[in-house]
Amino acid sequence: MTTPVVCTPLRVERAAVAAPLGATEVLRTGFGPRRAATAAAALAATGPRPVLVVGVAGALDDRLRPGDLVVADEVRRDGHDPVPVPTAAPLAAALRRCGLRVHVGPVLSSPVVVDGARRAELARSGALTVDTESAWLAAGAGGGPFAVVRAVVDTPSAALYRPGTVVRGVAALRCLRRAAPALRDWLAATGPRTVELAEPRSFCAGVERAIEVVDRALVRFGAPVYVRRQIVHNAHVVRGLESRGAVFVQEVEEIPRGAVAVLAAHGVAPAVRDQARVRDLSVIDATCPLVAKVHTEVRRYSDRGNTVFLIGHSEHEEVEGTVGEAPDDVVVVEDVAAARTVQPRDAGRVAYAMQTTLAVDEAEEIADVLRGRFPGLAGPRRDDICYATTNRQRAVRAVAATADLVLVVGSPNSSNSRRLAEVAGRDGVPAHLVDDVGELDLRWLAGVHRVGVTAGASAPDHLVDDVVSCLSGLGPVTVTTATTGTESITFTLPKEVS
Repeated sequence: MTTPVVCTPLRVERAAVAAPLGATEVLRTGFGPRRAATAAAALAATGPRPVLVVGVAGALDDRLRPGDLVVADEVRRDGHDPVPVPTAAPLAAALRRCGLRVHVGPVLSSPVVVDGARRAELARSGALTVDTESAWLAAGAGGGPFAVVRAVVDTPSAALYRPGTVVRGVAALRCLRRAAPALRDWLAATGPRTVELAEPRSFCAGVERAIEVVDRALVRFGAPVYVRRQIVHNAHVVRGLESRGAVFVQEVEEIPRGAVAVLAAHGVAPAVRDQARVRDLSVIDATCPLVAKVHTEVRRYSDRGNTVFLIGHSEHEEVEGTVGEAPDDVVVVEDVAAARTVQPRDAGRVAYAMQTTLAVDEAEEIADVLRGRFPGLAGPRRDDICYATTNRQRAVRAVAATADLVLVVGSPNSSNSRRLAEVAGRDGVPAHLVDDVGELDLRWLAGVHRVGVTAGASAPDHLVDDVVSCLSGLGPVTVTTATTGTESITFTLPKEVS
């Protein structure tokens, strides 16, 4: 790719951004489609390059205010296919960090300035703003990175040909000037790179089972189906199920008597089941079988009179549910320091269990300390950390070995996702957890040529696709896969929905 260029149709737009953008080439392309097409042809003749269109526009949606910025997620033009802009979400996030009010949506390009009835007609298309250049300037990128940032000057209720337009225009240009740091971030993030996907990644068998439980319950019993806590720790999964009629609550007391209730994959304490029976709920248990295995171990150890050291994070729902199996006998051990000082009631009658989503190396270090202090320590015949957690940590290490940056897709309350970022970080690679592409920070990508990408066991794989698409929108991408194993495990569904 050749060097990036910022295209500004008007002289005043160029004056607003040229100085704060420093050495970046800022090209005044001229007003309207004819001049924009001429400028685009000249740019494209030199080969693919990053093109960032910056200027003012008219709002089609009356919810937008003068001075608001609109980042195009696609650029439309009558009679032509839309031009997608896959980097819109992280660019918008960068602009918001500048303290600006930002919207993401379609930008429509018209061959003429529109107002009045024509503006109202175009508003029904769903586009946020209208300009007279962006769609024609898209060709200037020659297939390279392309983005559009427009500042609102006029709106349906504050039309273009009004005395206040000059004041609104000045305000819009000031916002474009304030946007310069974010524009620099986008430009610096462009370039060719290799993306290596970790395999396995994304959904595990327990997560797939839990989601299918709710889906089938909605089909069999109809909406609403109530779910205690998040069925799995991913905001996108939860929103998708909510859109189909699932209602998420914190406690069973919030569920109407006699309703259908699903218990989440992380497991619950027996007291929660007792509360559900009191409310005469039709309970469907979506607890992951591997979590249920840990519950069984804890009950068995407790029945033998052991103090059970539960290696895990006390605030996690899985740990809360496991502790509830024998609250008088379970002591949560969160780290090595706690393992060195914890005191059971009888040092000769001790056992341990683990939260299933821990970092394998950290959990084993804690267990080693406990074994050293208590030679008679009983433990599971196989580690409690689930196969999916282990496999994903092995896979992220494989991509981290050659990456300049690792991106882990997963929600912040997902323990297994957070552990993936920590594991990669301990291998000396900058690693970040992102809920979706909107949390991708463009500053992370400056100078980065190899990006490893994975996803936690509760994160849908389409979110990984979004991240790869965004990276492709910043320059040519070669996608490879580092496979460290395959998964074929499946779990049967509860009888209520099977």
